[in-house]
Amino acid sequence: MTLALETTDLKVQLQLADAWFTVCDLSVLTPGRGVAALLPDGRQVAVFQDRTGAVYAIDNRDPFTGAAVLSRGLTGTHQGRPYVASPLLKQRFDLASGQCLDDETVRVTAYQVRTR
Repeated sequence: MTLALETTDLKVQLQLADAWFTVCDLSVLTPGRGVAALLPDGRQVAVFQDRTGAVYAIDNRDPFTGAAVLSRGLTGTHQGRPYVASPLLKQRFDLASGQCLDDETVRVTAYQVRTR
């Protein structure tokens, strides 16, 4: 007999160094909106689920202003790449790679994510 897992049973986990860290339940994510989470070392991450169900995590700190606000940014896609636009100065960050789409010299850390 196979048991189906509900999304309330799934956890979002990030790869940190050599271990997986549970950030939140998948059910707390709303497609197109971000959630901020605190890592064990005190850093913040911004976690997103897009409308296709894919989950991404990047640093929450906007490198242009130093404010921890990327989780509150607007999401979208550019040439098929999912991004979040900072709510302050509007720079766009690729959710998969962390690369700033508006300044190729800037990037934020992107984390490997899984749901279990």
